[in-house]
Amino acid sequence: MPLDSTVTAILDTTLGVVFTWLIWKTGKILYRYTPYAYPNARINAMEAKLLTDQRINELAESRTLQNFVANLEDTDYVSHLAAVSLDDPAEIEKALERALASAYLLMEEILPKRVSGFFRVLLEEWDVRNISNVIKAKYMGEVVSDYVIEIGLMVPKIKAMAEAKTMEEILVILEGTPYGEYYQKLLLGELDLRGFETLVYKTYYRKLLDYALSRKDEEKIILEEFVRTKIDIRNIVTVLRAKKAGLPAEAVREHLIPGGKVKLESVLNVDNLEMALAELDSTRYGRVLRDVREKISKNIGIAENALNDYLISRMRELVRFYPLSVATPIVYILEKEKEVRKLRTLAKLIGDGIPPEKIKARIGGEEA
Repeated sequence: MPLDSTVTAILDTTLGVVFTWLIWKTGKILYRYTPYAYPNARINAMEAKLLTDQRINELAESRTLQNFVANLEDTDYVSHLAAVSLDDPAEIEKALERALASAYLLMEEILPKRVSGFFRVLLEEWDVRNISNVIKAKYMGEVVSDYVIEIGLMVPKIKAMAEAKTMEEILVILEGTPYGEYYQKLLLGELDLRGFETLVYKTYYRKLLDYALSRKDEEKIILEEFVRTKIDIRNIVTVLRAKKAGLPAEAVREHLIPGGKVKLESVLNVDNLEMALAELDSTRYGRVLRDVREKISKNIGIAENALNDYLISRMRELVRFYPLSVATPIVYILEKEKEVRKLRTLAKLIGDGIPPEKIKARIGGEEA
């Protein structure tokens, strides 16, 4: 073959390889990023409608639950509050949670299918909360309906559990679910209520983590970071509550959720809350806990709020790295959760007749 022909053949082959690579690369970019363009633009618009601190303070001035609900008429909560008894703070709180659940469902609807299922799994947290609450209420002889929120993927089963006449009936209802085996052990005395609740939550978080680890590229990075940080937050709060109560390590260890990023063995083995906080100083959560340390001894919930704020800031960092990604809807959901927590607290405090200034201090974290 003449030299010119050989060179031409090599160039043609090289150009073919380059064009093939460019087409593949372009296709991959389009696959990864284009499906997020519309939903993330829509979510950014929704995020702009989240209630400001000023608006929350104005709601704290409501003084009555009737005024509180009326002051939310220009928000997306209005449809969920429409048929609620304005004399019952608990019913208002449940309505606010239904509004939050609708945000999860919207994420499932508008996001790419390769990640939308994650938000459906997140909805299952209401299932595990309902299952745990119903069974605890049954054992304690309390009114079960007070603890049921009709949200999640198992609402018919939850309602059937609440209406069950005997504890054995609940076993039949839970048959075929991931929780039936744990409940059977509870009935047989092989587990106590706390052990049952722990296993239910371990199953939930394992499912969340498995989903995250099954994704690819930045979707895996973002979802894994989110789930492992949530596990850390739950575990740290569990340990801090235990240390405040003076519980030994062996009474706490089995109730921790596997899969977090932070090793807590050294925290478990200290004698009190102050020492536990000191041990946490060297972890990724040390600074955020240090900023509120003085208040944590009075109210562990302050630590939980600070850690949840850390999770939001961490997800925002990932939004900067991956602007067209699942990080944007996660940040929105976290902000929506935070807003709903504040509104639920407002409803309860207003219902209890707490003065506005004290409510503002509580909501703003100034009062432990």
